[in-house]
Amino acid sequence: MSLESGEKILEVNNLKVYFYLDIGVVKAVDGVDFVLNRGKTLGIIGESGCGKSVTAHSIMRLIQSPPGKIVDGNIKLYYPGESDMEFIDIARLNPKGKEMRNIRGKEIGIVFQEPMTAFSPMYTVGDQIIEAILTHENISKESAKERAINLLDRVGIPRPERIIDTYPFQLSGGMRQRAMIAMALSCYPRLLIADEPTTAVDVTVQAQILDLLQELQEEMKLGIMFITHNLAVVSEIADEIAVMYLGRIVEFGSKKEIFNNPLHPYTVALFRSIPKVDGKLERLAPIHGSVPSSYQIPDGCSFHPRCENFINGICNNVSPELIDIGNSHSVRCMMYQKVEV
Repeated sequence: MSLESGEKILEVNNLKVYFYLDIGVVKAVDGVDFVLNRGKTLGIIGESGCGKSVTAHSIMRLIQSPPGKIVDGNIKLYYPGESDMEFIDIARLNPKGKEMRNIRGKEIGIVFQEPMTAFSPMYTVGDQIIEAILTHENISKESAKERAINLLDRVGIPRPERIIDTYPFQLSGGMRQRAMIAMALSCYPRLLIADEPTTAVDVTVQAQILDLLQELQEEMKLGIMFITHNLAVVSEIADEIAVMYLGRIVEFGSKKEIFNNPLHPYTVALFRSIPKVDGKLERLAPIHGSVPSSYQIPDGCSFHPRCENFINGICNNVSPELIDIGNSHSVRCMMYQKVEV
């Protein structure tokens, strides 16, 4: 049995990741659920501090412990078995064990937000890509170098046979990001996690990187988990969108549903706060207040202190569930739930 486009690669159930600090317990991720299929892109959006990157790092088991810990939930990575899909629960693996090290890079690749800190300044770009290949595959160093050059060429880096011998600080931000994508794909993973891959580059390079990821996805049938706070970017690349706030998914649906019919007050406020290039020139409407501290999450709905639709006695007392309202569209808001008063 082989994986085809649309088949399940990753399933996250009730994931909870807490950080135990002197000032209190930070519930960075507090009950996240989603499924990612091959050949599809899941966009995860939200303000800084909402738990997007912690979710990604948990999947890669890169959470520093202590103080961080996966306290509940499953992270199921699926494989094609002889007759059906089989899975391994990443949340139960030793982060430093051989099994997890084999998954990183080989099954799941990751593109970090800032490649300058992800690459070692002590080694050339080529050395680091070649090392990633040799770690997972039993091939010669010459073959690994040839693959590295081909990958650098594939991601649009000119003169890859020369760039392979340069150090990360000798490359521009866009070139480093492309090299990071080449390294993430060096062992042909089935899943790519892209954590804010376009934040540190200008809009021209940003568009090129998005086009590149879509081309590679089509070519390799990649499942992509794309993390961003940029709504324009997610509208370009995502098939499904998860909106996160204070460690929880507050709305989930297809790109069409989320953009044409946003339901959660937080999602509505996000769309309202972005500038428009057509129509009447209007003052931007910022989201009221600021994101509360993750170790002092409000009772009830965590968004209620900033919500224009706040209902006293309900929103500050009852924690809403993520419910399906149809068209594979889910929302976590008391306006869509029956409440006994």
